[in-house]
Amino acid sequence: MTDSTTVPSALPSHDAGPTDTPLLESTIGDNFDEVAARFPTREALVDVAQGRRWTYAELREDVDRLARAFLVSGVRTGDRVGIWAPNCAEWTLTQFATAKIGAILVTINPSYRAHELAYVLNQAGVSTLVAVPSFRSSDYAAMIEEVRHDARALERVHLIGTGSWDDLLAGADDLSAEQLSVVQMSLEPNDPINIQYTSGTTGFPKGATLSHRNILNNGFFVGELCDYTEEDRVCIPVPFYHCFGMVMGNLACTTHGACMVIPAPGFDAETTLRAVQDERCTSLYGVPTMFIAEWNLPNFEEFDLSTVRTGIMAGSPCPAELMKKLIASGIEEMTIAYGMTETSPVSTQNRTDDTFEQKTGTVGRVGPHLEIKIVDPTGETVPRGVAGEFLTKGYSVMLGYWDEPEKTAEAVEDGWMHTGDIGVMDDDGFVRITGRIKDMVIRGGENVYPREIEEFLYTHPDIVDAQVIGVPDERYGEELCAWVQLREGAEPLDADRLREFCTGQLAHYKIPRYVEVVEEFPMTVTGKVRKVEMRQTMARKLGLVN
Repeated sequence: MTDSTTVPSALPSHDAGPTDTPLLESTIGDNFDEVAARFPTREALVDVAQGRRWTYAELREDVDRLARAFLVSGVRTGDRVGIWAPNCAEWTLTQFATAKIGAILVTINPSYRAHELAYVLNQAGVSTLVAVPSFRSSDYAAMIEEVRHDARALERVHLIGTGSWDDLLAGADDLSAEQLSVVQMSLEPNDPINIQYTSGTTGFPKGATLSHRNILNNGFFVGELCDYTEEDRVCIPVPFYHCFGMVMGNLACTTHGACMVIPAPGFDAETTLRAVQDERCTSLYGVPTMFIAEWNLPNFEEFDLSTVRTGIMAGSPCPAELMKKLIASGIEEMTIAYGMTETSPVSTQNRTDDTFEQKTGTVGRVGPHLEIKIVDPTGETVPRGVAGEFLTKGYSVMLGYWDEPEKTAEAVEDGWMHTGDIGVMDDDGFVRITGRIKDMVIRGGENVYPREIEEFLYTHPDIVDAQVIGVPDERYGEELCAWVQLREGAEPLDADRLREFCTGQLAHYKIPRYVEVVEEFPMTVTGKVRKVEMRQTMARKLGLVN
């Protein structure tokens, strides 16, 4: 189908990124050591909330100490180490310490509840879990105890800031630097080093397994396209558990000798801008809703953001009005990035000198050492200006879904990752994402797959069937709406009662805001639920469209 705003071209919708800067063919640990040796006295990490800061030399010393401690505790290369915590210095230390010994870091969403935690611990076979005791309304320690007897592989739990964390670190003295070096030298760039869970359309999340080579290079080239050097200071309010934080944030910094600035454990608009001002940050990250919250602060004008020249916005398209505000504030080199967890994550990105229209109307061009193409349902590459499925290939494509070879084969074909997103490429190689083939909902930058929520709603004693859709929302871009069919004689069900049922079992962003009780769902002649019609119906009923 031809996109209405683009004239089809004779050129095929296929493009390859530049290759003049070579790929990094090293492990994360080796690259980190090399950069730390080049910039030992430069500031590497600032945890604003804790009032702590490290130079690269100091950070390397603490990373090595934690790596030795993990080895002494029994962690071995290939073991899965889970981390369940908001953004903090210990998160970053754990990221690099596990990379040094080849333990596979399993990043767990801080919003998860016991039901979701148990699944991840078992699916990945996590033997060591690093967590904070609690954060905001989440009692992590209690939830860990709740699921511990069902977590078959779990042997060790270390709670940051408690005696168990101190005991872990105390063991580091029982292993020498030389012994750590032997382990580190045994690692290869293509070894798996990270498992990130991305919600699937068939129920439970899938663990995208990423290598040193995958995420080290993605972080490096994202930083290259932001023109990072050792002079840069990057404010990272996006979560570390996601590639946006740990790859585009941490690894983009460490590959360039730049400084990672953690403004707070969780996002707060005012705290973020204060950190940018006080730490003289040159780059700021966020999804559009974060930037909107920051620029809409009543005291926004009080903050000095004059040091910020660049940054990355991702998660959903950048509204033109928001980009105008960023540029008016002096951030003229903001870039837009697009990707998915399975591709480490970035496939396309704007360059710092792209035009206003290119930054608001597209997700940029293909990244270095990558290929992208737009195909029709038969797999044929379509002409430029014609919509089709966006595919990407290259160093960034995951090793596969952890322990799920069949699902891997469905997603990756001849090295090409099927994104499930609908894209249009113009004659200059810029890509617009115009829709989603599958029914993923993007709520405030969080990817939510309805099937996972539907599976959980089926456990409600009064619900016989459920369909979850996204409806427009001014604040989050999309909100969740559940259509449910109830058993005969069931008590009435409204949004408050359903929210009560979900609370503590699903992450807050997966809990439907709206509930519609129906006798039946709109269906196609072949028996498929017409979610498009459901979305249109609800948008009208809720007054969410003109």
